[in-house]
Amino acid sequence: FTGSAFGSAAIWQYESLKSRVQTYFEEARADWLDKIRPQKRGDFRKQVNSWWNNLTEGQRTVTGIIAANVFVFCLWRLPGMRRIMFTYFTSDPSSRALCSPMLLSTFSHFSLFHMAANMYVLWSFSSSIVSLLGCEQFVAVYLSAGVISTFVSYVAKMATGRFEPSLGA
Repeated sequence: FTGSAFGSAAIWQYESLKSRVQTYFEEARADWLDKIRPQKRGDFRKQVNSWWNNLTEGQRTVTGIIAANVFVFCLWRLPGMRRIMFTYFTSDPSSRALCSPMLLSTFSHFSLFHMAANMYVLWSFSSSIVSLLGCEQFVAVYLSAGVISTFVSYVAKMATGRFEPSLGA
């Protein structure tokens, strides 16, 4: 999984750079269109765009990860989703589904305080780590760390003989 994550991140990084270069040249040719194009309207949209544009690249990257964690947290609160959540969003070495929970449990939190603390810490160091690695490599590190920590959890559970489900990275 880790090799695939970093290989995919390298391809994503290349395509992102290629897209930025193409966009630069397209914008240079299309500058004159901005003068004749009507301006966008709507105060809420302008506020959201202003907020988004003021974020660092790291904060933009982490916003998606935080949104995924909040979405999964909300799914835990729906009674009809409990069976699916226990099957795919908790890690248990005695379960029939072993591989997908290794990744999906990374986004799973049951306690609001635990999720909020984790997301705060992720948000606080996101700018510096993304500026060091790039957003693509950061996502690969985040996903790989989640899968590796779940694997270590599997090994520890097998060694101790305790097979209760767990969640989180």
